[in-house]
Amino acid sequence: MKKFPADSVLVPSARLLCVALVLSSLAWADGPGDNQVQSVRPVPPPGISIDPAIRAELEAGLKQLEEKFKLLKEKAGKDSFTARYLPDVEIFPRAIRLALEEGTFYDAKEFQQAKDVLAEGMTRAEELAAGKASWATRTGLVVRGFRSRLDGTVQPYGVVVPASYNADNLHRCDLWFRGRAEKTPELQFIYQRSRQAGEYTPARTIVVHPFARFCNANKLAGEVDSLEALEHAQSHYAVDPDRISIRGFSMGGAAVWHLAVHYPDRWFAANPGAGFSETPLFLNVFQQEKLAPSEFEQTLWKLYDAPYWALNLKNLPTIAYSGEIDKQKQAADVMEAAMAKLGDRLVHIIGPQTAHKLHPDSKVEIEKRMASLAVAGRNRVPERVHFTTCTLKYDRSFWVRVTGLEEHWTFGTVDATLISPGGIRIRSERVTDLELNFEAGAFPLINQSIVVEFDGKKPQSLSVPGRMSDGSWMAQFHQVNGLWKAGPRPVEGLRKSHNLQGPIDDALMDSFVFVLPSGKSSSPVVEAWVQSEAARAQKEWQRQMRGEVRVLKADQVTPEVMKNSHLILWGDEQSNPLIGQLASQLPIRKTGTNWTVGNSKFSDTDHLPVLIYPNPSAPDRYIVLNSGLTYREYDYLNNARQVPKLPDWAIIDCRTPPDARYPGKIVKAGFFDEQWRLKSEK
Repeated sequence: MKKFPADSVLVPSARLLCVALVLSSLAWADGPGDNQVQSVRPVPPPGISIDPAIRAELEAGLKQLEEKFKLLKEKAGKDSFTARYLPDVEIFPRAIRLALEEGTFYDAKEFQQAKDVLAEGMTRAEELAAGKASWATRTGLVVRGFRSRLDGTVQPYGVVVPASYNADNLHRCDLWFRGRAEKTPELQFIYQRSRQAGEYTPARTIVVHPFARFCNANKLAGEVDSLEALEHAQSHYAVDPDRISIRGFSMGGAAVWHLAVHYPDRWFAANPGAGFSETPLFLNVFQQEKLAPSEFEQTLWKLYDAPYWALNLKNLPTIAYSGEIDKQKQAADVMEAAMAKLGDRLVHIIGPQTAHKLHPDSKVEIEKRMASLAVAGRNRVPERVHFTTCTLKYDRSFWVRVTGLEEHWTFGTVDATLISPGGIRIRSERVTDLELNFEAGAFPLINQSIVVEFDGKKPQSLSVPGRMSDGSWMAQFHQVNGLWKAGPRPVEGLRKSHNLQGPIDDALMDSFVFVLPSGKSSSPVVEAWVQSEAARAQKEWQRQMRGEVRVLKADQVTPEVMKNSHLILWGDEQSNPLIGQLASQLPIRKTGTNWTVGNSKFSDTDHLPVLIYPNPSAPDRYIVLNSGLTYREYDYLNNARQVPKLPDWAIIDCRTPPDARYPGKIVKAGFFDEQWRLKSEK
């Protein structure tokens, strides 16, 4: 088996440039043809025409299934068994309904597939009406469903249950992330996952195939979907929490790099194949795209560009795969270079003379290594933890949690080591707040007091109480004037924290509702922009994230809604009463007829702010002004582009028509500081 030679590691930037020059003529996805902002092809693409007779037959079958589902939904309000398995039925009528509404049939054979999906849905509906759910205990290929916390829609996922499955024993579980498939929305996904086992079916292993909200490399809502699919599988199958791995190929390989570096403590192993691991070089080489990002766009690349996060792989066994002549070998090459700078050597299995596919000999080698890692399982309490992050969105690894950064989007690092019998050594940079946390029975140090040594410019030793009677232990620390103190930081106003740190797109990674205007803006320009962009955001959430936006008016927003959901507020102070109520508490405010941002003013007749900010009436939730997903149609064409495009706030000139890249002319934009204040202008 051919391995990637150590002396070929792409460490110097010149070597990376050579790779770019050699491969610059090679395209990925649709290449330069997908770089035209004014002629963006739709994703998902339009399907073939449907014969009226076939449409009538499918609509009749759908109506019958939806009538049965309606009865089940009513029953679910009174019966917990029906409620538990209702999503497993609901995924079927929703898939057929979307395919008919959107016209996403791409081959004549898919009409029969739709009939098969309808038949399976009907069978499940009849079973559940009789108080049964045989599919839930079936081995082999099964399609399951769960209700997403983001928007309340049901989302499908596939599972391969081994023939040897025994609910009394815990099983290894592999998450498999699929490649880019623009013509595989819900209907096709459900059909495939009920008939195709996938690339890997290891013995005595449950394999979970997330739908991941369609075609986004498991980012944003796709990330949440992947984790929710796993959570649902864990609630229905005997999954060993210490033997869960992440694997994928092509777009799925990119998903593995992302979820490996951001959640390094959740998996016993990561196995990325092909794909991409960062944004600028990949788009330059494979999309032949001339990049001219703004400063904040470059900053936002850090969120998903895995080389920045390579330190986190020190605690996660990783096996990369590439075909020797696959242009997407670049993903692992870049990561290998990043890891080499940290003194680490990436295992990179290379399929000889192989393009964009898995070589059979490589699969054998990979499976041998994965099986060995599965025997060992995840080490819940490593003696030494290495962790880096530039955002409190991704704030922890094993027993180390970063709870404060000097500045978001500048990477902070922690190197923490257990020292028997009663000490912990910490070296950190650009981190202001820390939590060390061990579950019951997990803390290995036995002394009655624990000495925590902080290395750095001002070395310190702090003594804190030892472990609790159940073997758990937790200690918090914060810095004041460069010195560490034990205990949490005193609460003094707002502060960025986990899941309350921005940017704008973060509000769409948990439960959210749109609050539409109930009146009109006095500015026709602003009014037209709000109406157009609010409608577009709803449509694109359905098309790209395969969901359904929950929509309310201001008088329908109750304290319970505020407590449980982020509020996406559309309009201005005149058209949306909630914006009027909250306006005085936001850092970007109206002064007379202008929006004031620091020392700058923008006329309210043709400008509007978009921003994310803690909800003053529910500080654990966000409010967002005038924005859905910040990446747009142009970015759908390559998964590497699908990253947040706006920071914490921006001012939009509504006189410039929105296009496939931007919601209008962005005249000013930036990030709030760690206290959610506007940063001082230079």
